[in-house]
Amino acid sequence: MAPVRTVCVYCGSGFGRDPAFRTAAEGLGTAIAQAGMRLVYGGGDVGLMGTVARAALEAGGHVTGIIPDFLQAREHMLAEVQETVVVPDMHTRKRLMFERSDAFVTLPGGIGTLEELVEQLTWAQLGRHRKPVVLVSVAGFWEPLLALFAHMRGHGFIREGLDLSYLVATEAAEVVPLLRRTGHEPDPEAEVIVKERM
Repeated sequence: MAPVRTVCVYCGSGFGRDPAFRTAAEGLGTAIAQAGMRLVYGGGDVGLMGTVARAALEAGGHVTGIIPDFLQAREHMLAEVQETVVVPDMHTRKRLMFERSDAFVTLPGGIGTLEELVEQLTWAQLGRHRKPVVLVSVAGFWEPLLALFAHMRGHGFIREGLDLSYLVATEAAEVVPLLRRTGHEPDPEAEVIVKERM
């Protein structure tokens, strides 16, 4: 298994109601940078998104922000990052985030965060990539989703042989050790198929 060098973080453009979410975003950004890993994220300077990026920068990390042009004003691009990629649409944003990352970590967030997470789980389920996917269930945030997965399994919609591949951390401090243990298995052929289908 190859080491994880670049981590894509999905998270909310808001802070949520629990202060633990912001604390987790700060801790995750710091941990990624201190581990010598690079951060790829959605490019904004708002909510948990801006928090994780700023924490990584303050800890000396390298940050790449990828943002669609129509969100530049709404999400206030973070100018301090080393690399900003402005793309024409959400599909291109997600494709580049996928291509540039060795692993995906999901903090609390809204429907956009959920959509990004589920896309990676689906691609992994279909054998299109073997990159680790980690849900950071701060204060049990992702427990209802995990219960929904179990519900789908129970009703036969997540079948044996097509189970979902993900890891669950309950706090940000667990993420880097998890990624170091799992690494990622490069599969260029599978990634080419993903690109062609997008």
